Amino acid sequence: MELLLCMACLISSDSFAAFDKKLIRLAEHYPCEFSKLDILALDTELDTYINDLKSTKEFLDLRKISDLAQRLVETKRDIVYPLAYTLLKLALILPVATITVERAFSAINIVKNRLRNRMGDTWMNDCLVTYIEKNIFREVENEKVVNRYQNMKTRREQL
Repeated sequence: MELLLCMACLISSDSFAAFDKKLIRLAEHYPCEFSKLDILALDTELDTYINDLKSTKEFLDLRKISDLAQRLVETKRDIVYPLAYTLLKLALILPVATITVERAFSAINIVKNRLRNRMGDTWMNDCLVTYIEKNIFREVENEKVVNRYQNMKTRREQL
């Protein structure tokens, strides 16, 4: 929940009224991306960044975080404010990453039911990939799958 509240500070509506130093807290949630030194530098960079965006007409008509990221790249401010731009990219990636994980767990509940409770990790992974990516597998012809399995070596000795 705290991540969402920190991400809300990036929303550019109302002339960047929500921009504040909560963005530093957002950076602290990503220790692999921001070292302690980066967080100190971010504190200084955010002062300039917030004042710059509030005073520039090019940024006043934006409504979404994705529009802000696009405008930063267009005006080359992604180079001027690299740490703030990294925060912006992480905020844009977070919903996609969260949805992907949630879909995977939902698929686990469907694929691994009480009849398949003793499924091994490799077999479960294969089943999950085919279930999650079923749109791709629908394009594969059945004959190709049958031929592939027929050409494989047998794993068990024939009785």
